Amino acid sequence: MTPPKTDPKEELVEHLQAMRAFAMSLARNTAAADDLVQDTVVKAWGNIEKFEAGTNMRAWLFTILRNTYYSQYRKRRREVEDPDGVMAGALSEKPAHDGRLAMSEFRRAFVELSDEQREVLILVGAEGFSYEDAAEMCGCAVGTIKSRTNRARKRLAELMQLDDDDELEMTDPATLAVISQFSAA
Repeated sequence: MTPPKTDPKEELVEHLQAMRAFAMSLARNTAAADDLVQDTVVKAWGNIEKFEAGTNMRAWLFTILRNTYYSQYRKRRREVEDPDGVMAGALSEKPAHDGRLAMSEFRRAFVELSDEQREVLILVGAEGFSYEDAAEMCGCAVGTIKSRTNRARKRLAELMQLDDDDELEMTDPATLAVISQFSAA
């Protein structure tokens, strides 16, 4: 086999015009075609040791260019254009650790409540029993249960340093039921 006439790196430059024409036929956009040629040259240059001297450099470069184009095409098909960030904003999710932190704070405050306050919040809030059912279970009047529930919620909010307009975001619906205000007294 005869040694190649030119260095592959020098020969690469000879094919730029043909690569640009091929890139234009694929991309149909001047800027995209230029980017495609640039990406191809970078890949070819970085892998020049893989080029077999004496073989068809143009075919090798066109293969790299074509594969690069289709890789980018597949990637673009999976992506959604979102220049203003509207889609990304709609897809964002509040981190789970905030809920865990609020839950830890809730547990610490809940332990500090009196036994009667914890009991009534569990029965009425977490378990969803009516005031009447809770009163029957505790052997007291419905008004007593309502009063205990109200005082327990206020104390819990105080211990957690919550204001009336603060929203508590937790991952546990039962906990939210315990501290939420019933619309019917």
